[in-house]
Amino acid sequence: MATKLRLQRHGKKGKPFYHMVAADARAKRDGRFIEKIGTYNPNTNPATIEIQHDRALYWLGVGAQPTDTARAILKHTGAIYHTHLLKGVAKGALTEAQATKKFEAWFNEKQGKVDAQSAAIVSKDAQQAADALAAEKKINEARKVAIASAASDMAAAAAAATIAAEEAPAAEEAPAAEEAPAAEEAPAAEEAPAAEEAPAAEEAPAAEEAPAAEEAPAAEEAPAAEEAPAAEEAPAAEEAPAAEEENKEGE
Repeated sequence: MATKLRLQRHGKKGKPFYHMVAADARAKRDGRFIEKIGTYNPNTNPATIEIQHDRALYWLGVGAQPTDTARAILKHTGAIYHTHLLKGVAKGALTEAQATKKFEAWFNEKQGKVDAQSAAIVSKDAQQAADALAAEKKINEARKVAIASAASDMAAAAAAATIAAEEAPAAEEAPAAEEAPAAEEAPAAEEAPAAEEAPAAEEAPAAEEAPAAEEAPAAEEAPAAEEAPAAEEAPAAEEAPAAEEENKEGE
């Protein structure tokens, strides 16, 4: 029976969590398995890996074939390298003590790198959190200044409105007091021209009637004057024939 070391998916959607298991190669990915030897959580930074080192060495020693992802995880934890050293011990290339010493040196170096990476990530996260906090404090201070400025502006506007409201009745009463004498003077001013116009209106017909009265006799006299010469000419015309008859008799 072929045995594989592979990952079984657990967790919820978007948040996977894996179990590393030794299972039959014919079984489904998330189906039956022989033994669980560790876990892998990729949701943390860096990823959290927990492997039972001795059980991983056992299954690798009996010929279990890890998948690509499982091999990368076992290489990261040192299980693959330790298995390689144990094969050298089995061949007699080195002793078990030498193999253990080499593995411990490699593991300490690897752990130092992992710790340095984790510290750098934590420091970076802390710096980002501090920067975000400083930016938030700056924004809050600016907001407080803006609120204080708006409150002072509102107080000044309210004071100005109160002063304007107090001055408005006084300003309205003053024009009312000025308009009252003006209203009294206005009828007097209107009556005065009316009183002056009334005699003028009465005198105007008198003035017009006087010439008419004077012109009327003139119009009557004019025909009389014209008739007078006519009356005088008429006897002259009658006298002229009389003078001619006297001249005829004298002849």
